[in-house]
Amino acid sequence: MSRRNDLKIMAADLGELLVPYMPTIRVPRTGDRVFKSECAFSYDSPESEGGLYVCMNTFLGFGREHVERHYRKTGQSVYMHLKRHVKEKSPGAAGGAIPRRRNGKVFLDLELNRDFNGDEYECEDEAKLVIFPDHYEIPLPNIEELPALVTIACDAVLNAVSAYKKQEHDSWEEEIQTSKHSRGLRQLDNGVRIPPSGWKCQKCEMRENLWLNLTDGSVLCGKWFFDGAGGNGHALEHYKETKFPLAVKLDNITPDGADIYSFDEEEAVLDPQISEHLQHFGIDMLQMQRNGTENGHHNTDNSNDARPRVSEWEVIQEAGMKLKAVYGSGFTGIKNLGNSCYLGTTMQVLFSIPEFQRAYVGNLQRIFDYSPLDPTTDFNTQMAKLGHGLLSGLFSKPPIKSELIEQVMKEEHKPKGISPKMFKALISRGHPEFSSNRQQDAHEFFLHLINLVERNSAGSENPSDVFRHLVEERVQCCQTKRVRYTHKVDYVMQLPAPMEAASNREELIAYEAKRKEAEENMRAPPEPVRARIPFTACLQAFTEPENVPDFWSSALQAKSAGVKTSRFASFPEYLVMQIKKFTFGVDWVPKKLDLSIEVPDFLDLSRFRGTGLQAGEEELPDLAPPIVLPEDTRGEGQFQLVSPLSPEIDESAAMQLAEMGFPLEACRKAVYYTGNMGPEMAFNWIIAHMEEPDFAEPLALPSFMEPATSMASPGLAGTPLDNQPPEESIAILTSMGFPRRHTVQALRASNNNLERALDWIFTHPEREEDEETSDALSDMADTTEPNDNVFSNANTNSDSTLSPDQDPSGPRVKDGPGRYELFAFISHMGASTMSGHYICHVKKEGRWVIFNDHKVCLSERPPKDLGYIYFYRRLSSR
Repeated sequence: MSRRNDLKIMAADLGELLVPYMPTIRVPRTGDRVFKSECAFSYDSPESEGGLYVCMNTFLGFGREHVERHYRKTGQSVYMHLKRHVKEKSPGAAGGAIPRRRNGKVFLDLELNRDFNGDEYECEDEAKLVIFPDHYEIPLPNIEELPALVTIACDAVLNAVSAYKKQEHDSWEEEIQTSKHSRGLRQLDNGVRIPPSGWKCQKCEMRENLWLNLTDGSVLCGKWFFDGAGGNGHALEHYKETKFPLAVKLDNITPDGADIYSFDEEEAVLDPQISEHLQHFGIDMLQMQRNGTENGHHNTDNSNDARPRVSEWEVIQEAGMKLKAVYGSGFTGIKNLGNSCYLGTTMQVLFSIPEFQRAYVGNLQRIFDYSPLDPTTDFNTQMAKLGHGLLSGLFSKPPIKSELIEQVMKEEHKPKGISPKMFKALISRGHPEFSSNRQQDAHEFFLHLINLVERNSAGSENPSDVFRHLVEERVQCCQTKRVRYTHKVDYVMQLPAPMEAASNREELIAYEAKRKEAEENMRAPPEPVRARIPFTACLQAFTEPENVPDFWSSALQAKSAGVKTSRFASFPEYLVMQIKKFTFGVDWVPKKLDLSIEVPDFLDLSRFRGTGLQAGEEELPDLAPPIVLPEDTRGEGQFQLVSPLSPEIDESAAMQLAEMGFPLEACRKAVYYTGNMGPEMAFNWIIAHMEEPDFAEPLALPSFMEPATSMASPGLAGTPLDNQPPEESIAILTSMGFPRRHTVQALRASNNNLERALDWIFTHPEREEDEETSDALSDMADTTEPNDNVFSNANTNSDSTLSPDQDPSGPRVKDGPGRYELFAFISHMGASTMSGHYICHVKKEGRWVIFNDHKVCLSERPPKDLGYIYFYRRLSSR
């Protein structure tokens, strides 16, 4: 200690002291990220008791407990120690909007990590260089005594933009600027008042994608905005005629803002005065979704109480109840970074599962010790960090008793929680949706995260196996009655919500009639009615047969009508059940069905276990369908083979349809693709395909293609291709510029879900052809054999919905009884997955706990009927 004090006094020795370490000290360059607000291994910050140590070579930040590990691993000796002291202002001190900083230049651009009342607190910042392993300290600033390179490097680190702010600036999403027209916008006093519903373009019949001109109140359709919504461009035409520059989209105005477009500036803009501008036309945006209002218009009908959409927000958040805050291990909140609640709720549920706790928090030291040189880029490290932050209790401490009364009186105390900035930055990297600041679908994020867990679990315990299960799909050819059984790996049970089975169906029909009448007469809509659907009806809908579009019958060697039913081939340890309550509007924006389902606490799915091939059933032949080769891709040395088993076309049935006014060639295709099952089936095919661009083109019979100079690969000859994705889906993705082979892989991997396939393409760069062939064969060659209730090497054409990168041992599913108990659910509030808010309820120690961002409380009335994703744990056998 005496030597350290001597070094502080003897400034002349500072230069000599740093000479051996000069080669390791760097000046941050363009592109370098400086982590000076958060530790790479923990949630320590400059505000923590031990402060934060920033490596002067890598610019990574470390808490006091982790800096030694980095020193031992890298040999880097020089660190900048940052410490922020926060204390109450002295009596009479001047207030301010934020905590006042002493020596403010030191921590320039360092964001605050706490919620402060700026009138009561002030900050004092401290910085110094620390040399390991002896912890020699050099206070900063010390410009005169330090070598020039060290002075420049220190100044650059202190003034560098934080890693997170830099990431926001580098985001692909363009920052929206304030319009130059917003401040002095002219609004005509023409008496226009916008009704709460029933909007229609003033120049056509469009009722979607409508825009309100903020100058004269015209409601017109658009087609020029970035969301891809359709229209006839009348809003733009109106601007060209009038030069009124600003318009706001009508159907997504919320208290938090709205979509505004400037025709003059030709881009989306911000309007700080949007509330006043909307008020001019009778729309009070600050009252939307509050106080019984609809679309900003006050509900003057006293017979209507709070609207169900308002009730949804209140019920799910248990508003109006005195909820008791809880603290300690497992009761730590996650701060909302701005529309990141989908991430926070999902991670809260996952880290309430023992397998995830054991895989990451239980192996914390091993993961940290073997982390790469940059732990901010390592998935397992950041999962362990997040899990430890949630389970350690270090960031969920109750207020000191002596201060509790004062804090409650000031309504000041807030649970601290953890901020998942580093975690979100890593797992969303390269993803077009999750890397943005927009709201996302918690279900899609769950699948994205499971994919990352799969990808990063090679050679170690894979906690996502607890969700992994086999689904038995039975497909039957309607014409021959033959069947095929296949298995696929899945992680989520998607439960339909049949609106036609609602117990209050008559009430819903009456509401719909009133709503249409109000829309036609430009009156306020009636009070919405929430559908009440029995849970048994949802289970019944899950097992009901569904039509298979463009089913290829290997018995007929032709397209035929087919039906598919799904059951469980194995039951997972933890069942994830998603209620399919989102649908798509005409503008392709996901919209939520307003429904209530009484989901049970205990669930027995034993009767939904698959049975396999039954006595009396005849299997479809194991033959590959012919491959149709587009004309423009046939090269020299290739030829086309027409399937020898192609059925004849019932020309009389085709003529009956043609007499109804349909093109003859379309009728012949309809008869052909429905396997000559009669005019009625062919008519249904026509209705389903009449919008296709090649609807009336002549029938191109299926064909084979093979090189003239070589035989087909024997490995592919016997490979069943029954899971060939629909050509429509392939065409959509290939039109975006993706190779056909990669597109087919993505669709197979995502069970023909376009959105998941697009995500798969972005996260799976195209490989070499031989690797792709090998992967395709291995995907289709998985086999199933029960072994101690663990399925491995499934003989089932296993095709994972999520297509994890590594699957060396087959589906890896642990079968067991189908009896479950509910332990968590995620709820969504709002009209669409693209907006709103998520919270979750988790059952801990026999009590339901509500996690609402950083706030964690005991639940008084968990709204289990309004959930979106439910999590069940298997009950032990008795």
